[in-house]
Amino acid sequence: MANSGQKVVLITGCSSGIGLRIAVTLAKDEKKRYHVNNAGVGLLGPLESISIEEMKRVFETNFFGVVRMIKEVMPDMKKRRSGHIVVMSSVMGLQGVVFNDVYTASKFAMEGFCESMAVQLMKFNIRLSMIEPGPVHTEFETKMMEDVAKMEYPGVDADTVRYFKDVYLPSSTDIFEAMGQTPEDIAKCTKKVIESNSPRFRNLTNSLYTPIVALKYADETGGLSVNTFYNLLFNFGPLMHITMSILKCLTCSCLRRRTVSPN
Repeated sequence: MANSGQKVVLITGCSSGIGLRIAVTLAKDEKKRYHVNNAGVGLLGPLESISIEEMKRVFETNFFGVVRMIKEVMPDMKKRRSGHIVVMSSVMGLQGVVFNDVYTASKFAMEGFCESMAVQLMKFNIRLSMIEPGPVHTEFETKMMEDVAKMEYPGVDADTVRYFKDVYLPSSTDIFEAMGQTPEDIAKCTKKVIESNSPRFRNLTNSLYTPIVALKYADETGGLSVNTFYNLLFNFGPLMHITMSILKCLTCSCLRRRTVSPN
């Protein structure tokens, strides 16, 4: 049991990546006791090559895993009329990304679930916060990108495979190199949210993504964001590569530290 003044934090999935860094960061805090335990899986590629079973596995972890955990901790928090639930979401829960269709869908589902739950939980003095990273440099992400580049994708038309391998993957690599954060960055952001006296509901960890997300809400028809991403990927690929290269040079360690939100 935690003593008075101590916080007990349960985070699912701490074996590697972001979850491990959150565990290590919180464990270094000498003033509070943290019981840390974070989980998520990715799925990337042409939709035709992904089985329904694979899609279900993604939702089982990314969506239903979160739902099960909240169902377990919520009753006791309601009785105590106190608590703070922090969910690891993604910027892809706010903005869809081509060839990440199923992963994006699982994050959209989780965002909608949390947005609905947050209203009810406030009545019991329980706060709910979502951490929304963009690209994060982890071994899992690196291996996944390497694996999908080698796959053949039987049954998928040649044009789609070419768009995926020759257009999307190089662009995705550019974005990761220019805008990617480290697990430590996400852990620091999460620690700030946990320790905040007035934690925000949504917490983008990288302010460089704010204009991208804003595109979606600037036009209620959705055309602005869809057409913008289409042109960036298929019509202005070389320009995007140059822009990301410049951004990578400009994004020094000092600036990267400043992108760890919330302030």
